[in-house]
Amino acid sequence: MKALLNIDYTYDFVADDGKLTAGKPAQELHDYIVTTTREFISSGDYTVFAIDAHQENDPYHPETKLFPPHNIIGTEGRNLYGELEDLYQNYKDQGNVYYTDKTRYSAFLGTDVEQRLRARGITEVHLVGVCTDICIMHTAVDAYNKGFDIVIHRDGVASFNLDAHDVALAHFENSLGAKII
Repeated sequence: MKALLNIDYTYDFVADDGKLTAGKPAQELHDYIVTTTREFISSGDYTVFAIDAHQENDPYHPETKLFPPHNIIGTEGRNLYGELEDLYQNYKDQGNVYYTDKTRYSAFLGTDVEQRLRARGITEVHLVGVCTDICIMHTAVDAYNKGFDIVIHRDGVASFNLDAHDVALAHFENSLGAKII
């Protein structure tokens, strides 16, 4: 069984005026991510939206020292980007769609994602979203350490750092045994 983990494809990470945007590389993923998400949902596969959630002016969060404020709870920046928001709204009450806030890079840390995947007998996770070298990377490493098979959608991931994006893709394949499609 497989699941799609759709990670941080939000306004703040994708839009030109997003607070921590990957810009054009992330925007170019839009159609692929929407189509892939729709296919997973329509086929009955479990689909997880794991979305960064921060408190405004949180002096204790480690990202505060690294990045400008982004994905602040209660702001438009947390909305899923483009057509993905409508897709989620249309299917959110379907039993195979799950949305969770995450406060760290990995979709597994501090969430119930692993428990939900295990309860459904899921052994393979497909990853799309941003940023390849940060949240996708940390989620993939956790998935590997938890024993999941990993599939990275090359046309479904991007970063604001192209060199780090390429290194992450090589790491997924060579160090985590991920399948890159």
